[in-house]
Amino acid sequence: MFKFLLFTKVDGLFPKHSKRQRLPALAMLILLFTPVAVHAAKFTATLDRDTTRVGESVTLSLNFEEGSPKAAPNLPPLPNLNVTSVGESSQYTIANGQTTASRSFNFSLTPTQPGNITIPALRIEVDGKILTSQPLTLRVLKNEAPANPDATLTNLAFVRLVVPKNEVYLGEPFPVEIQLYYQNVQNVRMPQLHAEGFSLGKSTEPTQTRTQVGNFIYNLVVFKMSATAAKAGTLTLGPVECSLTVLVPMNNQRQRDLFGFFGNNMQAYPTTLVSEPQTMRVLPLPTEKVPDNFNGAVGEFALSVSAGPTNVAVGDPITLKVQITGRGAMDALSLPDQPQWREFKIYPPTSTVTNRDPLGLSGVKTFEQVLIPQNHEIKFLPPLEFSFFDPNRKSYRTLTNAGIPLIVGYAASTSAQPSILASAAPAASPPTSDIVHIKARMDTLGLVSAPLVQQTWFLTLQSVPVLVWLSLLVMRKRNEALANNPKLRRQREVARRIQTGLQELHNQANAQQSEDFFATLFRLLQEQLGERLDLPASAITEAVIDERLRGRTVPEQTLTELHELFQTCNQARYAPQKTSRELASLVPRVESILRELQSLKQ
Repeated sequence: MFKFLLFTKVDGLFPKHSKRQRLPALAMLILLFTPVAVHAAKFTATLDRDTTRVGESVTLSLNFEEGSPKAAPNLPPLPNLNVTSVGESSQYTIANGQTTASRSFNFSLTPTQPGNITIPALRIEVDGKILTSQPLTLRVLKNEAPANPDATLTNLAFVRLVVPKNEVYLGEPFPVEIQLYYQNVQNVRMPQLHAEGFSLGKSTEPTQTRTQVGNFIYNLVVFKMSATAAKAGTLTLGPVECSLTVLVPMNNQRQRDLFGFFGNNMQAYPTTLVSEPQTMRVLPLPTEKVPDNFNGAVGEFALSVSAGPTNVAVGDPITLKVQITGRGAMDALSLPDQPQWREFKIYPPTSTVTNRDPLGLSGVKTFEQVLIPQNHEIKFLPPLEFSFFDPNRKSYRTLTNAGIPLIVGYAASTSAQPSILASAAPAASPPTSDIVHIKARMDTLGLVSAPLVQQTWFLTLQSVPVLVWLSLLVMRKRNEALANNPKLRRQREVARRIQTGLQELHNQANAQQSEDFFATLFRLLQEQLGERLDLPASAITEAVIDERLRGRTVPEQTLTELHELFQTCNQARYAPQKTSRELASLVPRVESILRELQSLKQ
């Protein structure tokens, strides 16, 4: 309505001009009265449907928002497809004071062979930037004649039932498409699918497009839904029945008025279109190697588990978050029992589903469950196990996560214990006993040994845990000190590398590997100087000797020796190969200079 009023007012402003002359002015008015919003250009490629048949066209649309290419884009060669450009369209949308401009280039794709055809990602330049679309897959089926004889004769209407595969497992959901082709009809009723032995799930709003089948152009309405086999065996899905009225041009000239003023040029034929049924083979789930916690999930999934907080006291709640991502009946997924969580009090989980397709066959289901630890000896939350049957692999799979470490302390407060004196019943008075007779024989006297506290072996044994604890404490303090001191860590790492590198120098000298010898020598000098000067090893060159070392308390002889070693390494790149004796003579000099560098203060 907004656009209609806008055009009406513009026509009134320019009554004396032609339509072609008014269009530029109209465009200027739209630009003047519409707020300008800057958005990044977007490029997407879409198919009006992803399933077709040989010889039946589909429409590929290249959509551009907030920008468009300078010229109409060209598609790359697509095997088994006849490509025809069917024009372009532009659209301007004004919503909440913001204007969105879009432009679409449309192509008709007609497959020549059955199979799956991949349309690769397209790269197109828009406003100086390269935009890339997502790849698309077109499923092409064999061509079949319509099931309705009347529709075959007149080529006016027919209906088809399309399923992605004819073999599924019990409980495996799959998409179903009902495709209604017509040229001129009226009184169309919703198609009815006969699905005995199947459970029908979500359905989407029907989509309408146009397609070419042979030499005829049809309107095509696609109904999509999901189905799940409820029993095993060979089942029949379909047929689809659709009642409508087909309008057929009259062939008898006497029955037609001269100019068609009275609408008597079409004759109505009420009919019911019937599709070919699909034979489905439903396989039962294997009965061997069934996981203990399998609860009926069928599909392909991935698992992600997190928990928090992980530092709690006995009785405090821990929130467990479980995400199951994949393809299957997402709404029907549930968490199986976890017997390994017997040390926790478990509350029923809550769940939310985020679907990635309109039929709900893929997406993410998130569970949140509260667990309460029952004792302070719990060290970790045992892994969660989720089992399902994978139809692609035709086997059961079990997903699990790593155990989550926990710190469980004592309860913050404990209930007051009832007083023993208050609750205890008064003790009964002991019964009076008779006179105890004197024993006729004395028992053997036992030797009384010293108490354990006074025995050396007992004291030594008790000191072992203390010594172990002290050793671990000292080791932990050393590791923390090392972790907080990057210079010390580098010093130790460089010392280890120097020790290993000197051994490599000896071996390379004995093997007369001159090139490797000088490369190792140069690397050791870089590592040691970099550690002493707090510089990256790659930044050490001969110039650093005069820039950083000269002026420190470094003997002149050491500086001279360093210059000579750097120059020797540089000359070795161009000088001929040296002998093992010459290489071995350099090793003591290197060891001496490295020791002197290690004694320098940082």
